[in-house]
This record gives sequence, structure tokens and C-alpha cells, in this order.
Amino acid sequence: MQSPLFTYGEQQTQERFAVQNPQLLRITLKGNDDILARKGAMVAYQGLIDFDGEYQSTSERRKRERTGEGLDLMRCSGQGTVYFANLAQFIHVVDIDSGGLTVDSAYVLALDPALHTETLAVDSEYGISGSGKYQLNITGQGKVALMTSGQPLMLPVTPQTSVNVDSDAIVAWSTQLRVQMEAPTTSTSVRTRRGSTGEGWELSFLGQGFVLVQPSEVMPPQNAQIGEGVRGQFGADGRNRNNAWS
Repeated sequence: MQSPLFTYGEQQTQERFAVQNPQLLRITLKGNDDILARKGAMVAYQGLIDFDGEYQSTSERRKRERTGEGLDLMRCSGQGTVYFANLAQFIHVVDIDSGGLTVDSAYVLALDPALHTETLAVDSEYGISGSGKYQLNITGQGKVALMTSGQPLMLPVTPQTSVNVDSDAIVAWSTQLRVQMEAPTTSTSVRTRRGSTGEGWELSFLGQGFVLVQPSEVMPPQNAQIGEGVRGQFGADGRNRNNAWS
């Protein structure tokens, strides 16, 4: 059989975390190094791999219920190669060091189990549109795979140059940055988006570090229940039950 499809073969690499293509992550397991990944994100694997739900303590479950922020993870162990993807989003591998990374949990695909995660609040007098006022802080040393809707933009933040980002477009930022929630508006109510511009809540970043922005102000269609396939989303008439794309 011949086809251009054969040009999309497996990429050979010695890296444990490797981007197979812009929308597919390859992780190699060698028997003594588990990996944590988003539930249902496995699309293929080779070798002897076990998948198990990751335990959440009572305090973690309560915090998740209170804040809406957290990770639904599975633990992958064994020996072989596992491929992960989520709704064809673009994938980016980040090495976490002592500085730490703050990220919306909706954009986390996989991470090293040695990394520590904690839910933090982005303080404001008001709620925030889009990303939510709680974020996930990741610290320690290891790798994390992030997802974006489209190719992202990395913006440096320096003491001389602050950066403002639409709250619906922010993906992650350096934990050491100072963050302020702002809602500049031309109306009398701060809850109203700026006049007729459609712009609203922003995050203002100050200090030394970076912010990661995606070219979309819409969260990924997370209402698509991963693992259920088309039947989980569409009725017998073919209409989208969640109106995620209609």
C-alpha cells in the first residue's frame, strides 16, 4: 500500500517528553518513571503500559469543588511509549525549575509526578470572565506539557515593560510575576465590558518573567467528553447537544 500518510510515521528521539507533531505528544516510559496525564488523553501506546486513576485527597476534592480549579489525572506506568492529545490542540513542553509556573489547569496535558501543584487565587474585588480567578501553581523540577488553541505568543515581562493580557487568552505565566486584575471600562459599571468594544477583564503582569498567550479568547471545547467519542456529543439527528461548535 502507498500513501502520503506514511510520511507521518513515528519520530525517533531519546527525549522522554517529545512533541511527535504539533498536536501529538510522545512520552517514553522505562519501567521506573510514571507519568501523570489528563484523563482520557491517551490516543495510542506501544509496550506494556498500565493506566490508573490518580488519587485525590479529601482536601483536594473540597478545594476543587470550591474553586473549580484542579486536574483530573490518570497515572501511566510500565515500559513503552504513550501518545497523548486533546482536541487537536497545539502542544508545548516546558521545563519547570525553581521559578515555578502558574497555569490554567484546562491547558495541562501531562506532567512529571515529582512536580507539586497548588491552587492559588488571583485576587480581585470582582469575579473574572473566562479563565476564572483561581489558577494552578506548579513548582519543583520536571516537565509539563501545555496545550493552546493555535500557535501561542510568548511575551517577556521586565521591570521596565509590563504586559496586559485578556483574561480569556492567558495560558500561563512565571509564578514570580506580580499579577493584578483590571477591568478598564468606559461605562459606569465595572461589570460591563468596555463600551461596544467587546473587551473586558485583563491581567496585568509586573516584574521579571514571561507570559504565554494563545490566539483565542475562547476556552477549548471542554464540554466534549473525552473518551466518549461522537456518541457522547451528538444526538441521533446529528445535532450537537452541547452547542460547543454550533
